[in-house]
Amino acid sequence: MHTIALVVPFLWLAWLVVTEWVPMFPLNDLTGDNVRHRVLAAAINYPFPLLIAAGIALGRTWSLVTATALCALILIGHVTSWWLPYFGVSTAEQRATYRRDYARTLKLLPTEGHDVVIDVQHMVVGLLSLIMMATTLVVTLAG
Repeated sequence: MHTIALVVPFLWLAWLVVTEWVPMFPLNDLTGDNVRHRVLAAAINYPFPLLIAAGIALGRTWSLVTATALCALILIGHVTSWWLPYFGVSTAEQRATYRRDYARTLKLLPTEGHDVVIDVQHMVVGLLSLIMMATTLVVTLAG
């Protein structure tokens, strides 16, 4: 489980890098003027999985607890960015970002009646985030 917990943050990061920088419409929509937004998101998000992997690799109680806390922050961020807005709790900025960057991307959930709908690329992020949280938590509890 330790090896899986160590690999998942890198998979999470790889998925973000690919979907944020490699055009694959309709999975992502990189045609708009959103490079500045993507650079900012990368600067905020990309260090997290590296810190989580480092915490797991170090294997100390404090580093594992820190890695687990970072996973929790990622999950909270994901829910706040996508699931709460889908169920009607969104800011004007989230709605504007959605219209600009994600309105045309591939979705599985119903879109009618929703200002923000989580797309497939972010569903995968959410799934990887859950797996990362679970594996990190297992390693932390076993450690």
